[in-house]
Amino acid sequence: MSNIILLDGGMGQELIRRSPDAVTALWGGAVLRDHPQIVGQLHQDFIRAGATAITVNAYTFTRPRLARDDQETAFDEMQNRACEIAAGAVDETGADAAIAGCLPPLNGSYHPDSVPPVEEAAKHFAEIAAVQAPFVDVLICETMSSIREAQGALAGAKSAGKPIWLALTTDDEDGTKLRSGEALADALEAVKGAENLTAILINCTRPEAVDQAMPILATCGLPFGAYANGFTKIETDYTPGSTVEKLSTRTDLTPEAYADFALDWVAAGATIVGGCCEVGPAHIATLAQRLNAAGHTLVKDFS
Repeated sequence: MSNIILLDGGMGQELIRRSPDAVTALWGGAVLRDHPQIVGQLHQDFIRAGATAITVNAYTFTRPRLARDDQETAFDEMQNRACEIAAGAVDETGADAAIAGCLPPLNGSYHPDSVPPVEEAAKHFAEIAAVQAPFVDVLICETMSSIREAQGALAGAKSAGKPIWLALTTDDEDGTKLRSGEALADALEAVKGAENLTAILINCTRPEAVDQAMPILATCGLPFGAYANGFTKIETDYTPGSTVEKLSTRTDLTPEAYADFALDWVAAGATIVGGCCEVGPAHIATLAQRLNAAGHTLVKDFS
């Protein structure tokens, strides 16, 4: 049996569901800005469900995204607030849980055509990492849709001196390819030996695509894993600045069904599992129960 790091689930969709306000392009970031207590409660719910690591709710707090919403001056305040709320949730529960920083796509998810050059991107990611580093145990460069996007995030993140996990997002139908069309195997080769890189994941794609990616990830020479989403698919008209109203939720991905997928990933060698969009506390609770019942030990880090 294995030691497994159990991540939390998706923050954005669940926060929107719990918020009294209309959906905006800042997703769960708007909820943090206007209803921070809802964010803190959701972090706590994931910890109590069994997550041994939670991710700060800073996915939409990049300078380019905030500028698009005329809120660029709020960058430092929102980044710090997201980190403080995550740390407060861990303290409130008294749990021995890790906190992961969030280095997301700078302009929007799933669109490699919106990715800036590596050097330009690295400056943005370094700024995010510098703010989050005092609060977090690891930095996750997540939902990276192309090799260039991954390289920019890794180049910026390394300046913080924290362990880095790289989470790549694949095509919904072909998990052997990134959303850019580049081969996952080529992406692993491109980031091989990156400074401070300690794990590679797949995130925010269909769990069926993750199944296809697992044998490739198993060749990376690092701990690996996945946290999939519960969308039917990413629509082609979902562009940077869109709201989640353009995306549809699966009705078949129950907590038990999701746990079936995740247990298969663990059987394939994954040691980090969790959930992304539309994977809520009930999914994580069921996954924790199933992992424990299978004899695995839930831990917060690799030590």
